[in-house]
Amino acid sequence: MDASILPMTLDDRREVVALWERSEGVGLSDADKPDGLEQFIERNPGMCFVARDGDDLVGAVLCGHDGRRGYIHHLAVAESHQRSGLGSAMTDRCLDALREAGIDKCHLFVYRSNHGSLEFWHKAGWFERGELTIMSKYTT
Repeated sequence: MDASILPMTLDDRREVVALWERSEGVGLSDADKPDGLEQFIERNPGMCFVARDGDDLVGAVLCGHDGRRGYIHHLAVAESHQRSGLGSAMTDRCLDALREAGIDKCHLFVYRSNHGSLEFWHKAGWFERGELTIMSKYTT
């Protein structure tokens, strides 16, 4: 792995969104626009990360918590750097940051149709919670 993992900054937002838009299986919403990312990064300092190979952004992940549970969102690695261990290393950085914040459990969300991501997470030791259903509602 030739990439360096760094804390995500507000200056990274546009490059991060561009990577997510190129990444299969990443579902974006209005919350992922620059203003929403700013709020998330500021609410979860030192928990969101980017990976850079030189000047090129080749990975990104959002991580945060609600005081009880951690959450990982939008882990993406550029195709050129997949299967290099970068996704696992970024996940480890997220879990380390959560542990430092006293959070002992983390959740993430994967589309059922995203077989590549499901395989990645299963191989990394994550398990599906079949007894739960995610429900959503817009507040506006």
